[in-house]
Amino acid sequence: MTRQTELGGPASAGLIRELPVPGEIPRFEVPGWRDRYGVLAGITGRDADSPGFDLGLWTDQPVGAVMERWRRLRRAEPGFHATVLATQVHGTELAWHRDAYGWLILDGFDGHATSRPGLLLTVTVADCIPVYLVDPVTRTIGLLHAGWRGTAAGILARGVEQLLAHGASLEHLILHCGVGICGPCYEVGQDVMTGCGLVPTGNGPWHLDLRRVLLSQATAIGIRQGSSSEWCSAHHGTEFYSHRRSRGSDGRMVAYLGLLP
Repeated sequence: MTRQTELGGPASAGLIRELPVPGEIPRFEVPGWRDRYGVLAGITGRDADSPGFDLGLWTDQPVGAVMERWRRLRRAEPGFHATVLATQVHGTELAWHRDAYGWLILDGFDGHATSRPGLLLTVTVADCIPVYLVDPVTRTIGLLHAGWRGTAAGILARGVEQLLAHGASLEHLILHCGVGICGPCYEVGQDVMTGCGLVPTGNGPWHLDLRRVLLSQATAIGIRQGSSSEWCSAHHGTEFYSHRRSRGSDGRMVAYLGLLP
C-alpha cells in the first residue's frame, strides 16, 4: 500500500518499498501509482543470473547484449510508443518532450519531463536517486537523476520549475525518491556534506542521506506530498546494482516513468 504523506519536513515522508513485478525481467514498481495516478513508475533490478540485467550503455558489457535487455524492457509494457534516455553528466539540464517515437537518446541531460501519454522517460542509476514527479490533475510528469552533485546544484528545483512552466501546480505535485544508496552506506567527505547544505560535525567521515536532503528541498520548494523508498541499492545487493558497493565494477538499473496511454 502506498503511504504518501503530507510533507512537513524530511522525516515526515511516507516510506514505500517498490514491489517486484511478475514477468521475465527483474523490475520493481512504485505501489499504487499505476491505479491511483495513471502512471507507470518503477525501476529495473539486477537479476540472479550472471551477468544480470545490466542496462548500462557505457559499461564494459557487450553492446549487443545490453541492447537486447533494453528491447526486453520496452516490450514488457505494451502501449508505450517511445523510450527516451540521455547520457547523464550529474548536472541540472532537463529535456521537455512533446513527443518521440522509437528510441530517443540525447546527450548531457539528467532529467526528462512530458505531458504526452505513451512516452516512457528513463534515467540510469546505481546508487544515485531517481526522483519521480507527477501532477495527476494536469497529467504532467518528470523523472530526475539526482546524485550528490545534481542534488547540490538544485536539479529538483529545476525539475519542478520545468513542470510548473508546463501547467503543473505545487498543490497537486507528488514526489517519490526511489531506489538508491541509504545514508549509513554512503560515506562522504566534508565537501559533499557542505555542497548539499549540511554542516558536518566531528572529524568525519560523514554519512549522507541523499533522499532526506531531497525531501527537505521539496518541502522548501512547497511540494506537499512525498515519499521515499525503503530499498538501499548498496545493502540490498541481491536485488540492485551499486557503484559504491562494487567499487565501480557494477552494472546499471533504469528508473522509468510514463503516463499510461
